[in-house]
Amino acid sequence: MSSELKNNKVEKKITGRNEDYSQWYLDIVASADLAEWGPVKGCMVIKPYGYALWEKTQQILNEKFKETGVQNAYFPIFIPEKFLNKEKDHIEGFAPEVAVVTHAGGKKLDEPLIVRPTSETIMYETFSRWIHSYRDLPLLINQWANVVRWEMRPRIFLRTVEFLWQEGHTVHETESEADGRARQMLEIYKDIAENIMAIPVITGTKSDSEKFAGAFKTYSLEAMMQDGKALQFATSHNLGQNFAKAFDVKFLDKNNTVQYGWQTSWGLSTRTIGGLIMTHSDDKGLVLPPKIASIQTVITTIVPSEKDREMINQKAQELNILLKKAGVRTHVDSRDIRPGEKYYEWEKKGVPIRIELGPRDVASDSAMLVRRDTGEKTKTTMSSLVGDINSLLNNIQQNLYVRALDYRKAKTKKVDSWDEFVKAIEEGNFVLAHWSGEKNVEAQIKEETGATIRCIPFDQTNESGKCIKSGMPSTGRVIFAKSY
Repeated sequence: MSSELKNNKVEKKITGRNEDYSQWYLDIVASADLAEWGPVKGCMVIKPYGYALWEKTQQILNEKFKETGVQNAYFPIFIPEKFLNKEKDHIEGFAPEVAVVTHAGGKKLDEPLIVRPTSETIMYETFSRWIHSYRDLPLLINQWANVVRWEMRPRIFLRTVEFLWQEGHTVHETESEADGRARQMLEIYKDIAENIMAIPVITGTKSDSEKFAGAFKTYSLEAMMQDGKALQFATSHNLGQNFAKAFDVKFLDKNNTVQYGWQTSWGLSTRTIGGLIMTHSDDKGLVLPPKIASIQTVITTIVPSEKDREMINQKAQELNILLKKAGVRTHVDSRDIRPGEKYYEWEKKGVPIRIELGPRDVASDSAMLVRRDTGEKTKTTMSSLVGDINSLLNNIQQNLYVRALDYRKAKTKKVDSWDEFVKAIEEGNFVLAHWSGEKNVEAQIKEETGATIRCIPFDQTNESGKCIKSGMPSTGRVIFAKSY
């Protein structure tokens, strides 16, 4: 995907998805005024309308995390290089992406500092000082932070050098408790994906080649974008005791015996906004599910003559107050520009419902409601406005989820031969195929087709078959796809 995104609002027509999908995505980001590139390659400026989506995500996740006992904290952005070297698999996994500080205060540092690509190492060194007894467990910590991973091919929101995320880190007495927590957090991510962002996801386990560096198991949510590629929505990791042993995260158990902790980490980042854009938007612009939209309804005034202005603006403000009291996030657009310009702007910004209010509407005590997802128009009376708006918002939320789910189902193919597999991948599908579990075969498939194992689904059916590539025995199908 091209990283050429202009730093000014784009007024040109949005490129069609079928014409150039990559440019379509960039046009959506620009026309909806979500973000732009900063002066350092790969670093983005998230504009207010785009950041509002992240704020809403933060708000929802914070509440859900805290309901499970998680507390927020904050840890330094700089990590001593020696910390990263303590866990072999971890450093090997992140080495190509780390940014290193070698000079500060006008002189060379005695020890280089890593700009955090993730915080396992610095947090676990701290945890080793916080935990002494089983009574200190479980330790449930989350932080909201920025991280830096030196992406060679940045894509706005999807893969940026610096991005925002939350990373949760926990320590437990037993492996089963840790695994239960990793699964629990994955379910929270699934809830926000499907019930808030209306993005259907598949839950499963990553293959050993695709799991997080240093993890025992990695669980993920995989979503299908409109070009058939997969986007990893969020991940949750059962870290086992690898990091605990590297950083002396240990405790005295109930028998007064020293034990190493069992750990998890889990995270969701601003790349979910990229997934939100690509799941629902169309050739007219951004499309937002009501539950994540910072503006759920926009009241657009139609003023054919100056004598009508005060009356219409007053009515618009009355409706604004009425809807806000009913819990609807609303905005009044009473700018002195043509109605068509207003409609076009809010259409590009994906606001779920547009309310058109002109002199005839005020006179007849009614308003016109326009759905962003279907373009359907509905006339409503002022007395039934709140009820109709709420009903419509619920309907739009459900419709966007069902539409995305139906699309994924239609673009998921089950195949049993290599030729079928190659064809299905080339056509941009999720492909359910048998795999023998061999790493070298997985690597060969990736090399020849660009497809990776997105996950081994939790609901995988035991089914005897032969590996799509090697012909070796297989006990179930996994999901292959090209991905972001």
